[in-house]
Amino acid sequence: MKAVLLDLNIILDYLFKRAGHGEAAKVIGLCAQKSMAGFVCAHEITTLSYFLNKALKVRNEVTKTLDRILKMFQIIEINAEILNSALHSAVADFEDAVLEASAQAKNINYIVTRNMKDFRKSSVSAITPEELLAIHIESDVK
Repeated sequence: MKAVLLDLNIILDYLFKRAGHGEAAKVIGLCAQKSMAGFVCAHEITTLSYFLNKALKVRNEVTKTLDRILKMFQIIEINAEILNSALHSAVADFEDAVLEASAQAKNINYIVTRNMKDFRKSSVSAITPEELLAIHIESDVK
């Protein structure tokens, strides 16, 4: 089974129906159905909470949304080892380097993102939702 780490931008595409939300929804659906192992980093949840509170302004709705996300994905804890690894990453943006180091620590196959340029030097392959869906379909055909 493929393991994927979702960048927060994919979750935001899905929740706020931004451009590409259809593909984001399909990827999230595959993770929810356990067709692939879906991961998010703990710090992404706190950032997501910020965006949800800003947009929804209703604590109960924010709580329900976060609860759904927490049930769908495995959460990667961020610790000193991951942070130190990220500090020495070739990935320039520290937050993205934390995703890369987290993916390395959990032997994740792909980081799914819309922000491909920031992951060019990542040691873990970064792909778009569309690319992941194509890989998933191809593996189902075989």
